[in-house]
Amino acid sequence: MAELVLNAKPRSVIGKAVKALRRQGWIPAVLYGRHISPLPIQVEGRELQRVLSQARGGTRLITLQVDGETHLALIREVQREPIRREILHVDFQAIEMTEKIRVEVPVIFKGASPAVERGEGVLVHGLTHVEIECLPKDLIEAITVDLSVLDRVDAAIYVRDLQAPPGVTIVSDPDELIALVTAPAAEAIEEAPLPAEAPEVEVIGRGKKVEEEEEEEE
Repeated sequence: MAELVLNAKPRSVIGKAVKALRRQGWIPAVLYGRHISPLPIQVEGRELQRVLSQARGGTRLITLQVDGETHLALIREVQREPIRREILHVDFQAIEMTEKIRVEVPVIFKGASPAVERGEGVLVHGLTHVEIECLPKDLIEAITVDLSVLDRVDAAIYVRDLQAPPGVTIVSDPDELIALVTAPAAEAIEEAPLPAEAPEVEVIGRGKKVEEEEEEEE
């Protein structure tokens, strides 16, 4: 897999002044780690977009070059403007190859549930990501889940059932659900008891009470 390289510069602009920095095409960021003091940096916007598109949500190592120094890093947080989704700030974590790291990786499904294919049930998804611990050299991009084992209604896959490659430990709660085959919704509705029909006078009375409370608030 090709190395992801991102060039950065030390940043002296902080606070509200970073707005001008963004207008010039730079994105403010910070590099931190166990063995370095937090370092304000800035990265070119288009280059950052390129790296983010390949970093797969922070599961790939990035070679961050800052003022002649090279740091191996992970993207830990990307802050975006809520409406236009423009990048506002990025957190990079410097890591050491000899120290274990914890990363959230996506759960990817393969195959199909025989019970679902036979029309006996529907598939319900649980967690979309799980947290793993490993050395940087053992970092993986995802955990693959085989749905073909779900061969009956109520069959389920939990975190404890996931298979991690050598060197990788899954640290998410083992009892968290990953996938479940459940009865179709139509059957569940038919089996459920019908609710008692409320008297019309009670509904009208409750509505009147709400209206009176709203008038008092005004």
